[in-house]
Amino acid sequence: MNENIKAPLVEAMKNYEKCPCVGFHIPGHNMGEGVLPAYKKLIGEKALKIDTTDEFDCLGTLYPATGAIKDAMEEAAKAFGAEKTFFLTGGSTVGNLAIALGMTTPGQKIILGRNSHRSILSGAIISGADPIWLIPKKIKDWAIFGGVEVEDLEITIKENPDASLVWITNPTYEGMLSDMEGIVKVCKKYGVSLIVDEAHGCLWSFSDRLPKSALELGADAVVHSLHKTGGSLSQSSMLHIAKNSKLDADRIEKALMLLHTTSPSVLLMGSLDAARANLSSTEGKKMIDNAIDNANYFREEISKMENVSALDPRPEMLYDPTKVFIKAKGLSGKKLEEILEKEYKIEIESASDEGLLILSNIGSKRKEFEYLAKALKEISARTYSNGFKDLKFTPLIDPKLVMRLRDAFFSPKELVKKEDAAGRICSEVIALCPPGISVLLPGELIREEHLPYLSQYEYVECVKESAK
Repeated sequence: MNENIKAPLVEAMKNYEKCPCVGFHIPGHNMGEGVLPAYKKLIGEKALKIDTTDEFDCLGTLYPATGAIKDAMEEAAKAFGAEKTFFLTGGSTVGNLAIALGMTTPGQKIILGRNSHRSILSGAIISGADPIWLIPKKIKDWAIFGGVEVEDLEITIKENPDASLVWITNPTYEGMLSDMEGIVKVCKKYGVSLIVDEAHGCLWSFSDRLPKSALELGADAVVHSLHKTGGSLSQSSMLHIAKNSKLDADRIEKALMLLHTTSPSVLLMGSLDAARANLSSTEGKKMIDNAIDNANYFREEISKMENVSALDPRPEMLYDPTKVFIKAKGLSGKKLEEILEKEYKIEIESASDEGLLILSNIGSKRKEFEYLAKALKEISARTYSNGFKDLKFTPLIDPKLVMRLRDAFFSPKELVKKEDAAGRICSEVIALCPPGISVLLPGELIREEHLPYLSQYEYVECVKESAK
């Protein structure tokens, strides 16, 4: 890299690989010597040589942060505009769990968007916090959640003045945005901490063509899944504590130490350092521009098709332009996904009853979008009269909580046949991944409307009648 952009952990890993020692330590494969030969050939010897953990002076440690790992996290904090950044090798899930465990207590009210990832609700189960739901607006024609309304948030805060924090997901899985600037203003007006699960928005800090990050707008903490869109390896994420944050970074770090592995992968942490350095570079910014341009090209091609359409809420700009949600006349999203995969060898991010989510990534090429557009054009020219409904998507059913979340999760349970479950109290987290939004949570009443979305379940775990 010709620019003056540091990647301290990447450099330390290069030195570690160049000057190996005779090792009598974990991992037991000993730089690839104890690995199945076929697997070594598949992933390469060099990857195995640097597959180690945070035990060596030349690399540093994660908790507490020292050495090159500490330097890499400090560089990430600078790049994203945070006071402190933590590397996560358990995905954004472990970051969300740590915030819940570190910043909430049993019986404490927290205001959550209903479209929160299941890890946030898992955090509430662990900490014992009581969620107060914010129901995002619904885009009925597309069967997806939109953003959280600022007015709804202010009403909810007024009705729950003892709520300790607000936790918003932005963008949504499909790329829809909340008015984060308005949400920040409301939270500051009432002195409530704001946490933003910005898992799918890690590119925003590196391009003026994308929405502003909640860190820049004044949120107290933000979680980013760099492995989703930022170019790091799967399972690697970051948790940022904002400058002038109301949150106690030390408490969150202690919670991370409780939850995080004591053998964090240097491969994953190094990929975070590399992803941050890449996004900060001129070449990385070109990759982001290409991702936006490819998505805009694809939307333009879709607009020319008679039977395929794309969700495009511009000019309001309440959408991440790198995400394209499409649907085809006469076909469910799941059926369209099947056709693309079987006939064209094309794999997409996800399929719902209504449509498909296409991601324009920093590693995507224009020729790939040209091929996808050609395939959809051919499909569009055909006639489909019975594209089946698969219902593989989170239902837009408002929750009815009849028992505290934690109490229901730890209550005596019994398995109930799915067809007999309506009217019972759910005691498990039922969420479809992706996107990880809950269909049902412990303590919620199971209703007839839920049953079609439990097609993969023969039994549902319910609170035992005698325990209610």
